[in-house]
Amino acid sequence: METKNNTLSPLAISQGLPLGASLFTMFLCMLFGANAVAIKISLTGLGVFTNAGVRFGIAAIVIFLWARCTGRSLAVTTAQFRQLIILAIFFYIQLSLFYFGLSKTTASHGTLITNVLPFVVMILAHYFIPGDTINLKKFSGLILGFTGVLILFFDNVALTGNALQGDLLVLLAVFIWGCHVVYIKTIIEGFHPIQITLYPISMTAPIFLLSGFLWDGQMVRFIDASIVKAMLYQTFVTASFGLVAWNTMIRRFGATALHSFIFIMPISGVFLGIILLNEPITTNLVSSIVLVVSGLIVVNRVGASRLR
Repeated sequence: METKNNTLSPLAISQGLPLGASLFTMFLCMLFGANAVAIKISLTGLGVFTNAGVRFGIAAIVIFLWARCTGRSLAVTTAQFRQLIILAIFFYIQLSLFYFGLSKTTASHGTLITNVLPFVVMILAHYFIPGDTINLKKFSGLILGFTGVLILFFDNVALTGNALQGDLLVLLAVFIWGCHVVYIKTIIEGFHPIQITLYPISMTAPIFLLSGFLWDGQMVRFIDASIVKAMLYQTFVTASFGLVAWNTMIRRFGATALHSFIFIMPISGVFLGIILLNEPITTNLVSSIVLVVSGLIVVNRVGASRLR
């Protein structure tokens, strides 16, 4: 079926999305790309687990109240609840590793490594999702993306102290995250986006706070305006509005169309890391972002023929 909407821009046509949906998806990608910078700022005053617990605890309350006010059903079956417990386990492990890693490395490195997630999902989907196989185009993008991340591990300027360990922890988090995403792909049709967002963060928020009490040393070292702003951003912009909006868009337009825009995330994250955190611009960093973005574009480019 061919579209008859003459108001679509060339970009929207190439992605198979209406113009408004294309712009909104780009906006979401910019928001998510900036999240690593916000986390990095808040970690200067809050413990790793405490940060995650506060962020997702408040986000869970906000999403729950919004669901109640809009009449969204939160009821799930026993079988669905078991699936949500599995999601919560994935969520706790991946976020713990990610926060620990980001506390040791730069926001720029964390953002770029996080954006190999589509390539990890691609590999896992090849083996665990029938029909989702790796073709030549996907393989080319895969090589570009992983080469870009590999370059980061030889960045002698940025990798000081425990930064290399941080990069490895973020990479491990991305692998767990990939398992999480593939599992969601197999069950998401049975859930409303609010359910699949709310339940895992509600289950893990108290566990994060308990982990902070046990292992953070000082749960709160200090609080200033920048930390409060960073927490508000993580809590309301990405963890509340962003996750629900992204899952809603996936259900409406499909993951393929949305993922065509994710190359915006590393550009946004690296740019803001340099501007707001004064992180160094290195040859490795520039080479990495070029390769990662190129890989994402190669893998996720959707031709106009996909509209038929």
